[in-house]
Amino acid sequence: MAGFLANVTVAVHIFALVFIGFGGFLAWRWPRVIFVHVFFAAWGVLVNVFPWPCPLTAAENYFRHQQGLGDLPGGFNAYYLYDTVFPRSSLPFVVVIAMATVIISYIGAYQRWRHRHHDGDAPAHRVSMG
Repeated sequence: MAGFLANVTVAVHIFALVFIGFGGFLAWRWPRVIFVHVFFAAWGVLVNVFPWPCPLTAAENYFRHQQGLGDLPGGFNAYYLYDTVFPRSSLPFVVVIAMATVIISYIGAYQRWRHRHHDGDAPAHRVSMG
């Protein structure tokens, strides 16, 4: 059971990383998602910049210990992403791309919000056919 729960934790962690990267685009359709996304994005930055433990990594380590395994060597990113998904040497480039993606998603969400907000204040345009 601990192995299954460790795998579920990995899947949730991957989902959280994808949401951190691309969740801002969901706010283009559902504007309130931006508040959840800001929390996730801020948390992602904090646990990667400061020595704060990620609760998902802690959960996976707990389930690994239940199986008699040790902690993830180097943490989640080092174990699953670096030199597997992308080379560690390209990490600065990946960070710039990830930040640009989040910023673009926020700009788009703001533009769509502004457009909806502005259109809601304007009187309806009527077209006469005669």
